[in-house]
Amino acid sequence: MNIHEYQAKQILNRYGINILKGGIAYTPGEAKRVAQRVSPRGPWVLKAQIQSGARAEGHFVEKRAGKEGGIRFLTGRKDIFEEAQKMLGATLITKQTGAKGKLVSKIYIEEYFPAEKTFYASLVIDRMIPCVTLLITASTTNMIDLAVNNPEKILRINLGLNDKIRTEQLSQIMDFLKLEEKCRKGLKKFINGMHRAFMDLDAIMMEINPVGIDAKGELVALDAKISFDDNALFRHPDIVQLHDDYEDDDRVLKAAKYGFQYQDFDDGSVGCIVNGDGLALSIADMLHNKAEQMACFLNVKGGVDKDKISAGIKIIMTNPRVEGILIDILGGFLRCNLVADGIIAAASEVGLNVPLVVRFEGTNKDEAQEILNNSGLPVIMAETTEESVNKLLKAMEESD
Repeated sequence: MNIHEYQAKQILNRYGINILKGGIAYTPGEAKRVAQRVSPRGPWVLKAQIQSGARAEGHFVEKRAGKEGGIRFLTGRKDIFEEAQKMLGATLITKQTGAKGKLVSKIYIEEYFPAEKTFYASLVIDRMIPCVTLLITASTTNMIDLAVNNPEKILRINLGLNDKIRTEQLSQIMDFLKLEEKCRKGLKKFINGMHRAFMDLDAIMMEINPVGIDAKGELVALDAKISFDDNALFRHPDIVQLHDDYEDDDRVLKAAKYGFQYQDFDDGSVGCIVNGDGLALSIADMLHNKAEQMACFLNVKGGVDKDKISAGIKIIMTNPRVEGILIDILGGFLRCNLVADGIIAAASEVGLNVPLVVRFEGTNKDEAQEILNNSGLPVIMAETTEESVNKLLKAMEESD
């Protein structure tokens, strides 16, 4: 689950991380009042509140919104109403939203911060070790390109689950960023605050880009993004209340209703149903190597019945962009025969007009295969993930 920038900042502030004075506005008039309260003389920064990075480099669909992106610097009080009016109700497209973009229904008005230095800081889970890893770099743009082309410019520090950052780790960051000694105390407080929030709230990703440093060496979160583990949200009802349904499309909301995770992608024509993110990533890589892309995927979970499985499968079957469906299930808590029953139920209701390849492994595999073989549906069975990808692409090519 993701939240908005202003919500993430409020959370981080509770953990001792400095944020700037700001407020949310839903109308141009409210924006003007919030700006007056935040900083009577300005300058101000107006930020479109959509759950996406690269807002400043984005552009609006509507001409009335102007040529500027989703983050705007203003010096005149009279400009606040006009710029807020342009942004509110307009559709912002960024590198992360896809071609559809996202509707801006609220903006965040914040006081301007004259940073002497900025850097990038994030916490992620490195599942290979496993541990919580702190990522630091002096660059605040094109993080993906940096990780691929210049990984040496990113400092990685593995943190303990409950320990504070060690003195030698702090010195390592100071040297890497070439920070002055006056920043040491503020840096220690900042990193420890991020780490406590990350662990306390069951986050899976926390990104502050950029972190600003003022003349006194104090650190301020100039932007913030937090993603939470959906499986741990039952422990955080206060976080659940922050969820913004308007950020999710209909298919995402339908999937969540049944406890499933749905993800749409900009390109591709393959719909994928799995029970694990690792499977989805593996299939995505195999498709990419064969010049194909995944249009969407549905991650189903154990502890569900046939009706829920059927409802989830229909989400993929009724996606007009999907030209072929691949179902790859490693049966454990989720029994393969339940998925087979769900496939038949979904197909009987909405039809099966595209190639469907199914691979089962694990609990009740043989029973599930028998159910589908006797169903009369044109289902193609496979024994491995690689075989399922190859068979689906062949079937899609022959159906053209």
